[in-house]
Amino acid sequence: MTKLKTFLDDNKIDQRRVLIASKQLEKLRREDRQIKLAQAKARKSDDAKAPEGLGKPRTGRPVTEVGLNSALEGDKVSGPMKSRILRAVNRVLEQKKKDPVTIDTLFDVPPQNPPKPKAEEGEGEGGEDAAAES
Repeated sequence: MTKLKTFLDDNKIDQRRVLIASKQLEKLRREDRQIKLAQAKARKSDDAKAPEGLGKPRTGRPVTEVGLNSALEGDKVSGPMKSRILRAVNRVLEQKKKDPVTIDTLFDVPPQNPPKPKAEEGEGEGGEDAAAES
């Protein structure tokens, strides 16, 4: 079982609630269309400068049943789909008066910048001594 499936089972969250919550969250609204229109007009203008003060519009793409099933089965899921699932799950948790969770709780996310292994002490010192002597 995946982390997402065990989390949904532990918190007694039905998959259909996640789908409905995502549909409500990601639905395009009037302000989203206005933001997209302003961005399109700015691109077509002579300045081609992005207008300031505009928020980020919603995607308009909710979590699909196929996407949720593939995430529950442990198949590969894109980053934006993981974010949409996270927002929908947090919305359901908010309705249940529970604290929101992070993406690490639902998915196995690799670290963005893993630490590089340190070189052995003998290798690093030789380069510094040679530079200091010359």
